[in-house]
Amino acid sequence: MASAIHALIGGALIGLSAVLLMLTLGRIAGICGVASNLLTLKLDADFGWRACFLAGLMAGAALMAALGLKDWASLTFQTGYAGTIVAGLLVGFGTVLGSGCTSGHGICGLARLSRRSIAATCTFMASAAATVFVLRHVL
Repeated sequence: MASAIHALIGGALIGLSAVLLMLTLGRIAGICGVASNLLTLKLDADFGWRACFLAGLMAGAALMAALGLKDWASLTFQTGYAGTIVAGLLVGFGTVLGSGCTSGHGICGLARLSRRSIAATCTFMASAAATVFVLRHVL
């Protein structure tokens, strides 16, 4: 039951942050866009809020660990670090191809009833289901 409550609180906070970013700055809370534009190190008007947004994500994880709500020591990578890095690069490549990530399309885009985001989210979910099926039942 505690994990369901944590998921509910986490989902509400994600939704709240997306709404606040849209209301205050008129920006979409797509993490891949926030991070990739921040990594250009272009010190424009958007640099500050992007840095704060990502710092807040990391601070949230640190707070969970500090409060003992998540045992990070039990986190394991089934493919090892190399496989995890390759998977991360593939996800990054996919977000470029899909013109956005699950947070941009799946949270913000669906909330705005964007047809492009609906198509992208359906593609994400179908790909995820197919991948799980192949990895668990075929290989």
